[in-house]
Parts: sequence; structure tokens; C-alpha cells
Amino acid sequence: MGRVVDAVLPVRMGTPFRWLVGSAWVGNLGDGIALAAGPLLVAAQTSDPLLVALAGLLQRLPWLLLGLHAGVLADRLDRRRVVIVGDLLRAVVLVVLVAALVTDAVNVPVVLAAMFLLGTAEVFVDTTTGTLLPMVVAKADLGIGNARLTTARITMNELVGPALGAALFAAGLAWPFVVQVVCLLLGALLVARMAVPRLPAPQGPRHVRRDIAEGFRWTWGNRAVRTLTLTIVTFNVTYGAAWSVLVLYATERLDMGPVGFGLLTTAGAVGGLVASPAYDWLERHASLGSIMRAGLLVETFTHLGLALATTGWVALLIMFVFGAHIFVWGTTSRTVRMRAVPAELQGRVGSLYMIGLFGGIVVGQALGGAIARIWGITGPFWFAFVGSAIILVLIWRELAHIAHADEAIRAG
Repeated sequence: MGRVVDAVLPVRMGTPFRWLVGSAWVGNLGDGIALAAGPLLVAAQTSDPLLVALAGLLQRLPWLLLGLHAGVLADRLDRRRVVIVGDLLRAVVLVVLVAALVTDAVNVPVVLAAMFLLGTAEVFVDTTTGTLLPMVVAKADLGIGNARLTTARITMNELVGPALGAALFAAGLAWPFVVQVVCLLLGALLVARMAVPRLPAPQGPRHVRRDIAEGFRWTWGNRAVRTLTLTIVTFNVTYGAAWSVLVLYATERLDMGPVGFGLLTTAGAVGGLVASPAYDWLERHASLGSIMRAGLLVETFTHLGLALATTGWVALLIMFVFGAHIFVWGTTSRTVRMRAVPAELQGRVGSLYMIGLFGGIVVGQALGGAIARIWGITGPFWFAFVGSAIILVLIWRELAHIAHADEAIRAG
């Protein structure tokens, strides 16, 4: 057993890394439970589709409103304490929600307020958590570290958590949120066990706008990170357009029904999980830039494959491969960014990246619905294929620069 643990969590990467991975497993379990229980709770209070959609929006809106400020906070304060306090605040919100459920005092405004507060705290926690890994492991080990954290997210957030959340909700409306509180408290405890070096204190007076502007300037001035950020924005527009109608695609075009839609998303998660053990080998045998080039080709042709598919089993196979790509791409892009960004800017640059990620999806979702209404259910997939292909041609040379930057880091 000890050998297995050492292979998955190498001793050279240190005890703080193991605490961080442990926190990621329990934290993603709680988030996965909420992924199913949250929408179910909203649907139990109202059948109004506008209010149901509003609940999801209120959890994502804080990223656009407060994402940049979360990055500034992560670069100014003790990052470990920010994560702990954020998780404790989320636990408090959930305790109030559980009390409302137990006393039958819950209603739509209470649920919506809880979703917004949880989403707000999540912005600060996720932004700051993303800065901890490069503080506790060497640059050469960031790829392995990100792979282990991504495996935790896929396993608990996408596979185990939602199924458990739905089962707990069936047992009683409050149970999934009680378990999520336990996960948050345990995650905060594990982070508290980490020994994290302190960043040098900023010199002179600091201003939020200046700090945000500094993050923008650095991101735009670094060729590799600029390419990554622009790529995530543009590719998430095409991704968001296609995935906005995935449920209709599964039920109407493929005639798979609601269960089939669930199988499509599960196939993607399983693909990512299967790809996770191979990442260490892949990173040793290819530059990060080359991995990204191959991955974006896979994503581009995924949209084409889904546009042409007419049977469920073909779509399931495509989604399995796409899930493997998402794992590899996510791990690689975070590794490149973490290796390139100075420690004192990790929060601000990371928050810009996340805002680009969510912003691209939101724009894509709006486009996808309009395109499907005009050109049919496969229209968004054709749009995603053509758009991704054009973007990939435009950034192909820049992705080679990312490979060159990675070689310089390894040589250093």
C-alpha cells in the first residue's frame, strides 16, 4: 500500500502536497454533491424555468463581478488562511440553509440567496487554492501535481459526488448539504495542516486598481500565458455554443432520452479518469506545447464528429475521447501557467484566466441557443468546428512558442 501511495503522491513532492491533494478529494466530493443537490432543491421550490436558470447564473455571476478582486486578495494575504476562512464561510451559509430546510422555512429567495453567497465564497476559495500548488512543489513537478488534483476533481466532482448528492437528496432535502458541510470542514482542516511559505510583503501603499492593472500587463506581456488566455476564451466560446444544446442533441437527434444524456457526460468523465495514469508518461515524452496542439486538434474534430453522428454509441465514443483530452488539456494549461507566472502574481493572473474561461462559456451558450433556433440542433456543433479550426490555424505558431518556453524551464 505504501508503494502505491508513493507512486501516486511521490515523497519528493512533500507532505504539504499530500495535504493539498487530500483537501481536493474531500472538497470536490462536497462540490459534486452540490452539483446535483443544488438544482434539485431549486426545482423542488419552483417549476419556473427562469428561476431555475437564475440559480445557476447566481453561482457563476460572482466570477465576473469579483474574480479580479479575488486575485488581488490572493496575492496580498496569507493564501492558506484565505482558503480556510472561505470554506468556513461556505459552511456557515450551508448550516443556515439546512436550518431553514429542517424548520420548513425555506423558500425560493432563501435558496437563491444561498446560491449567490456560496458562489461568492467559491470565487475566493478557488482562486486562492489555485496558487497553493506552485508554492509547495518544484516547477518540474507541477505537471504531476496538477494531474493528481485533476483526477480528484473528475472522480469526486463529476462521477461520485453528483450520484451521491442525488441519493442523499432522495433520503431527505437537508442531507446533501449536511454532508457538504462536513466535507468543507474536513477540507479546511487539511489545508490548515499545510506548511506554506509566506510571500514577501508588498512594499509601499497598494491600490486594488493598480494591482489588477499589473496582472493585466503581466499577462499580456508574457507570450505563453497571453496565448493560453486567448485560447481559453475563444475555444470556450465554441465549446459553450455546442454544449449549450447537448441535452437536446442527446434526446432529439440521437433519441437517447434523459438517461442517454447522463451517459454522454459520464463517458467524458470516464475518459478523463482513464487518461489520468498516462499523464506522467506523456509529459516525459512530449513538450507541453506539442501536447496542447494535439489536444486542440482533438477538440476541433470532436465538434465535427458530434455534428455528423447519428447514433448514440458513436457519440459516446467521441465523448470518451473528448473527456481524455479535457483532462490532458486542463492539466497542461495550468502547468504552463503556473511555471511561467511569478509567485506574487499567481492570484491575479489565475483570476484573469478563470474569468476568460467562464466568460467564454457564457458568450458561447448565448450564441448556441440562437444558432440552434435558426439552423437546427447540429448548427452549434458546425459553428464550433469551423470556429475552432480557424482559431487553431491562427494560434498554431504561438503554441510552438509554449513548447519552447517549456524547454527553457526544464533546462533551467
